[in-house]
Amino acid sequence: MNVRRNAAALAAIGVLAAAAPAVAAGPSPSPKVSVPSGLYGKSDPTYDGVWRQSLALTALHTLGYRPAAGAVDWLTGQQCANGAFAAFRADPAKACDAKTTVDTNSTAAAVQALHAVGGHDAAVTKAVGWLKSAQNTDGGWGYNPGSPSDANSTSVVIGALAATGADPAHVEKSGKSPYDALAGWSIPCDQDGGGALAYQPDKKGRLAANADATAAGVLGALGKGFVAEEGKPPAQDACAGTGHPTPAQVADNGGAYLSAAVAGSGHLTSTLPGAENQPDYGNTADTVVALAADGRTEPAKKAYAWLEKHAGPWATQTGPAAYAQLILAAHAVGAQPGDFGGTSLVTSLAALGPAPVVAGHTENRTKAADGGSHAGVWWSVGICLVAGIGIGFLLSTRKKQRS
Repeated sequence: MNVRRNAAALAAIGVLAAAAPAVAAGPSPSPKVSVPSGLYGKSDPTYDGVWRQSLALTALHTLGYRPAAGAVDWLTGQQCANGAFAAFRADPAKACDAKTTVDTNSTAAAVQALHAVGGHDAAVTKAVGWLKSAQNTDGGWGYNPGSPSDANSTSVVIGALAATGADPAHVEKSGKSPYDALAGWSIPCDQDGGGALAYQPDKKGRLAANADATAAGVLGALGKGFVAEEGKPPAQDACAGTGHPTPAQVADNGGAYLSAAVAGSGHLTSTLPGAENQPDYGNTADTVVALAADGRTEPAKKAYAWLEKHAGPWATQTGPAAYAQLILAAHAVGAQPGDFGGTSLVTSLAALGPAPVVAGHTENRTKAADGGSHAGVWWSVGICLVAGIGIGFLLSTRKKQRS
């Protein structure tokens, strides 16, 4: 999902490549930028605010917490009159104007978050309507309306549609659904990178395996969004099938490719021009969710265990989107985000924004989510510490990828 992720994550890769400290300070805003009180993260809110806020709210809700009203209000306040959301706003406090470039990824992420927290049906309906209007004739979506379709954007929109109860198979343009688009990016088993998905064809129509697009595509083919749990084991471990693959085949073949990709080291590797290959934390977290959803429990847990040992500094450096991804990965494999290698992902995320509250009807769920029967007590203690000491103190280490 790195095509649509935050700029802070990309910057973090360069910092961590040199030498990541055991505990790093979170990204700081520009001296000229004021960070809204309802926003998660301390980095410049003009870029990626919607994305990181949506992931944070979704992750907290998944664990049974009710996000603070101010946090939800900040997100709803970013919606443009046409229903869409934007990755970049020169001034997030002002209404969208003709220069605001809206995008499918931010909009689909906001849909998933606002639908999860509830109470914003009108905003969600308007956003979904805009997404449908931006569908391309191949059945997929590009990052911006009118741009060529890609696997990542198409998959995150599928997640938004499915989350709101729509059947993506019935959302068509020129007779094509998003599943047709995904099938077109699935690399045949007898070719290099067989089973993987390409981000999109190159100028000559060739497909190149892309792990990021594959993780997104597996979830999209399964009709899943950011939140997924362990699915049924796939029919076969290896890539199989010929011709135009079904959504299930796209998912299973993509899962087979990802399983092989993490089999050795337990993680994906990112390659940046001019830089040495290095662990790809964020896409590894996404791969955990994709593998779990495809029923590949063993490789999913192996990759999660690697994240638990290594992803702390990356999450600390990157901020709320990273902590949210790790929480969603933990949820997918049934792990305890309250004990992520000795760190509470929940407390670390909450320290970066307005404190959520425990929803009374999900008390038992939140106890399990934060790591034990005394989770409610330690949550209260954590919030008091945050209020008394300030957000500059983060509790631990571990990594993630670029985003």
